[in-house]
Amino acid sequence: MSDATLTAYNVKTKEKNVPIQDAVISKTAKGGYIAKGNDGKGNKLTALLGEAKALAAIKAGVAKQDW
Repeated sequence: MSDATLTAYNVKTKEKNVPIQDAVISKTAKGGYIAKGNDGKGNKLTALLGEAKALAAIKAGVAKQDW
């Protein structure tokens, strides 16, 4: 798995490591990073990220920057 690939847990279908599509990364109030997107089937996904992984995903073009 590449460092730039963003995955999350899908609460609705209880699947692990679901790839996030149309990801948008934003900063949280405490300075962390969160990726928001969907799974391609209409279910919303979110994942908390570290700074290195968030910036790597933006640089690789996997996600858009929201700040």
